[in-house]
Amino acid sequence: MKEKLCAAGSFTKMEMKVNEAISKSRIGKYFKLESRKSSFTKEFRAGTATFLTMAYIITVNASVLSDSGGTCSVSDCTFPANQTHATPDCVLNNEGYEKCVAKMKSDVIVATALASMIGSFAMGLLANLPLGLAPGMGPNAYLAYNLVGFHGSGKMSYQTVMAIFLVEGCAFLAIAVFGLRGRIARFIPQPVRLACAAGIGLFIAFVGLQAHQGVGLVGPDPSTLITLSACTSTNPVTGECTGGKMQSATFWLGSVGFIIMCYGLMKEIKGSMIYGILFVTLISWIRNTAVTVFPNTPSGNSSYEYFKKVVDFHKIESTAGALDFTHFNSGEVWIALVTLLYIDVLASTGTLYTMAEIGGFVNEDGEFEGEYTAYMVDAGSTIVASTLGVSPVATFVESSAGIREGGRTGITAIVVGFYFLLSLFFTPLIASVPPWAIGPSLVIVGVLMMKVVKDIDWNNIKHAVPAFVTMVLMPLTYSIANGIIGGIGVYIALSLYDNMVSWVKWLMRMKKMVVKEQNQVSATADQSIEVV
Repeated sequence: MKEKLCAAGSFTKMEMKVNEAISKSRIGKYFKLESRKSSFTKEFRAGTATFLTMAYIITVNASVLSDSGGTCSVSDCTFPANQTHATPDCVLNNEGYEKCVAKMKSDVIVATALASMIGSFAMGLLANLPLGLAPGMGPNAYLAYNLVGFHGSGKMSYQTVMAIFLVEGCAFLAIAVFGLRGRIARFIPQPVRLACAAGIGLFIAFVGLQAHQGVGLVGPDPSTLITLSACTSTNPVTGECTGGKMQSATFWLGSVGFIIMCYGLMKEIKGSMIYGILFVTLISWIRNTAVTVFPNTPSGNSSYEYFKKVVDFHKIESTAGALDFTHFNSGEVWIALVTLLYIDVLASTGTLYTMAEIGGFVNEDGEFEGEYTAYMVDAGSTIVASTLGVSPVATFVESSAGIREGGRTGITAIVVGFYFLLSLFFTPLIASVPPWAIGPSLVIVGVLMMKVVKDIDWNNIKHAVPAFVTMVLMPLTYSIANGIIGGIGVYIALSLYDNMVSWVKWLMRMKKMVVKEQNQVSATADQSIEVV
């Protein structure tokens, strides 16, 4: 026992020496470790926590974008020898087309990790902020299910949409360069700004409670839209519970991970969220159990064979440089461009500003250090992502997990970028982290982000209602942008009366001043006449 205590004490002393040496070095001074009351090991843990909570995007983004079929087309379909060409409906079920989609999905996995790495590195090195960047979940779904459509059933090609993303990124960068994005952030009313953090917290907690990216506690219901789930079997099409409600083994394993995280935070154990994620993940990697992420199915066996590779690198072949500007004379293209720009400006600006508030970077004037650079990095990363063939990159709300672990400098973001770099080679392991391991950490992050509601003036209806609308709309409409728009809209509507009264009072004052001036002029004229 004494030997263990001595070893722990020696490790702590060594950690303190390393932190002190780095803090006083050029690196420590550049990242302002001392002035921000942080240390290298704390930043490393924060970066690890952030990456583990956002690593799911590597596979989730690839799954969503591959639903569009990507760059694959009818020409990739195989057809019998007695046919001269493939029919258009071959994209629904064809071996050749599926092989093309599988290759495209591997391309997107690598492109997602690469774009996230570049964005996170840039955010850390240039803006010195502890924020991880990766392709967002909104624009990718808009691409896959609205613009390109399932397996190319939409009105645009994948290449055209990538060109739209590129132009949108350039416009976004111009807005950032001219300082308009920061002004937009400060234009958001204070109650809506405060509610953004809580709303985003509810949003990501809601994501963590669902099946695809979380523990599966809630699921769809035809009568009430959503209901208690955690079922042993669900409808593969609708996701509705078909049996064994609250009997899902993966849900209960995820719940144990959640309790581990809670106890760790209660006892102020550093890296508690990481320990919870690793605990659930390691147990889920054991085959032939009720909680395995590798079931005895064709897809499960395929995933396990991929997992056993441990190290694997895939070269991007189909998505990099897949840009087509030939259809920019279409009105639909410009509608999509404006829609994406408006979503990005509001959603990503609100997210970035909220993360800065959670980290305590925002001053009394509503500004924070590195703000101007951060906005440009955010926009520039979207340009890089589009050239690689993936959806726009933005600051991830999961960055709040790292901030909660103590991340306060760009070292956290660089650590996140380093992990994305490693994921280019360890994709089999990263892709095998189950959603029920990530879900609990998202719920915890949601809990921690709710504390800002105490700063909202709930006794003032003009502040309370817009704040409530902002918080409620984000999870219920599955959109951060909709919450911000709703909150601002209600705030403006509630401010109309006060503004109109102010305008009327101003007009009355102006009228009195004009009348007074006219009277003075008349009096002066009368005196001149009398003198004459």
